[in-house]
Amino acid sequence: MSPTRRSRQVAIVLATALATALSACSSGGDGGTAPGGATGTQDAVDAALREGGEITYWSWTPSAKAQVEAFQQEFPNVKINYVNAGTGNDHYTKLQNAIKAGSGAPDVAQIEYQALPQFALTGSLVDLGQYGFNDFQDDYTPSTWNSVKVGGGLFGLPQDSGPMALFYNKELFDKHAIAVPKTWAEYVDAARKLHAADPTKYITADTGDAGFATSMIWQAGGKPFTTDGKSVKIDLQDEGAKKWTSTWDQLVEEKLVSTIPGWSDAWYKALADGTIATLALGAWTPGVLESSVKGGAGKWAVAPLPTYDGGTPVTAENGGGGQSVLKQSSKPALAAGFVRWLNNGNGIKPFLESGGFPATKADLDSAAFKDKASPYFGGQQINQVLTAAAGQVVPGWSYLPYQLYANSIFGDTVGKSYAAGTSLDPGLADWQKALVDYGNQQGFTVNG
Repeated sequence: MSPTRRSRQVAIVLATALATALSACSSGGDGGTAPGGATGTQDAVDAALREGGEITYWSWTPSAKAQVEAFQQEFPNVKINYVNAGTGNDHYTKLQNAIKAGSGAPDVAQIEYQALPQFALTGSLVDLGQYGFNDFQDDYTPSTWNSVKVGGGLFGLPQDSGPMALFYNKELFDKHAIAVPKTWAEYVDAARKLHAADPTKYITADTGDAGFATSMIWQAGGKPFTTDGKSVKIDLQDEGAKKWTSTWDQLVEEKLVSTIPGWSDAWYKALADGTIATLALGAWTPGVLESSVKGGAGKWAVAPLPTYDGGTPVTAENGGGGQSVLKQSSKPALAAGFVRWLNNGNGIKPFLESGGFPATKADLDSAAFKDKASPYFGGQQINQVLTAAAGQVVPGWSYLPYQLYANSIFGDTVGKSYAAGTSLDPGLADWQKALVDYGNQQGFTVNG
């Protein structure tokens, strides 16, 4: 059940697929060519929705069931078979097994941004550009749109986003007269002040999480992963990585971060009782706190993510994903119509009602969404902070085409630095070496 074990399992499955399917990037077979030869327009999608049919949808999002029900009310001639195949890596393992088997994959699947390149690379997804979906670019935040574009193709539509912000225990900060940090230097000072005032309290918890680390490098301006076809460059010692570690090393080496594992029962308890004072995470975090940290109600607040210079706020994405059409689908135009409805149509409403944080600019700019007061956060209009962050994401980030594998070995490399309470730079160097070796073994040409 542990995230590490699950991530290693899916990494092994996907590694096999990568080793045998790199040629899919240039292989033939339309797998999703619009009926009647119509390409570059949405006519085929509209026709497929009118004709109807039956498709299968895999997702674990809280809104999925409500969205399926709402879609079928609007399109009664379409039947959606909704399947929750598991969350995160369990979902990806089953998805990749079906792809490898050549049958059993859904027509539409939820895929996180970090995982998307891996499935697009193996030729498993339909390029939605053939249906004219590139016309939707201006509807989405730049960072989420960039996340569904791989090698010039459009392999999904964004659903949610995770611009990072600082979630902090205001009650605890007020008690110890700690100002909300605007810079990472001030954040380190706040960590020292809090722990000195009460040694049982920590500014945050971090035992080594790949998603957090890459997001922090992203915010610092790092671009450690670049891909051009089968050519990959990895530089986890670039200026952005060094900027982040120069700050985070102080927290690790001075033992100012809790070693309570994230997402554990103890972690939720520590968030409720003030043992952990802040979270630098994505805009989906309020839903986690509201559902799983009920004891923190009224204590927490949200502020922009600290920066290195205290100037204009900049942030990064942390989490989020969208929906893609699988090449196995026998009804790709109908599946594309469902994806369009989910993320560029009426399906957004039930998504928002379930607490989702959208990728669509119109919904982010909506006064009803932006100005809504949150009882959990003491009546603060938290979406004002979070929607502002959605427009402050540093551009130009890209994930590895084997990011799931990369994440699965983070604990074996950088995690050792955390465990030893030493600088993270040697751990990042070890991670880089392992990723270069792995990528070359899988048929990429990797420099690092």
